[in-house]
Amino acid sequence: MVPFSTFSPDIDESAHDGETPKQLVERLAIEKALETAKHFPNSLIIGSDQVALHDQEIVGKPGTHERAVEQLQAASGKKIALFTGLALVNSKTGRIQSEVVPFSAHFKKLSERTIECYLRKEEPYNCAGSVKSEGLGVALLERFEGDDPNALIGLPLIRLVAMLEAEDYDLFA
Repeated sequence: MVPFSTFSPDIDESAHDGETPKQLVERLAIEKALETAKHFPNSLIIGSDQVALHDQEIVGKPGTHERAVEQLQAASGKKIALFTGLALVNSKTGRIQSEVVPFSAHFKKLSERTIECYLRKEEPYNCAGSVKSEGLGVALLERFEGDDPNALIGLPLIRLVAMLEAEDYDLFA
């Protein structure tokens, strides 16, 4: 197991004018890692951010039950594109590695009952697209497309391992 600490940096996560979703998540992942690096010298810092897109529109966190119902009704039977920005900052050397990892999730056809029961049980109001896929939300999904299944939950581990290896971090030490 890799030893780690968590930290929530205080950054503005608003999109810049003209910024694409891919540019947004990569910038935010880097900003989160750089801000965190100020507090952890001589460390490898991971930053991550994710956006979900439905019909080329960013699907945010619903915040309310009503908005979550709308999001899930719109996603029913459809494909949602996810982009995860991943950054690794070496706070000792200042080296920054970053990339955007794409992933897609295909939703099952969702009945009103399924949506209501899911929302009452999971309360995913702080999850983009109203889906907590690491919990019961995976039952709403039919299939996935992508190289790294962990990208679905916002931390593409296959890519992270490659970044750690590029820093000569021995995962098996």
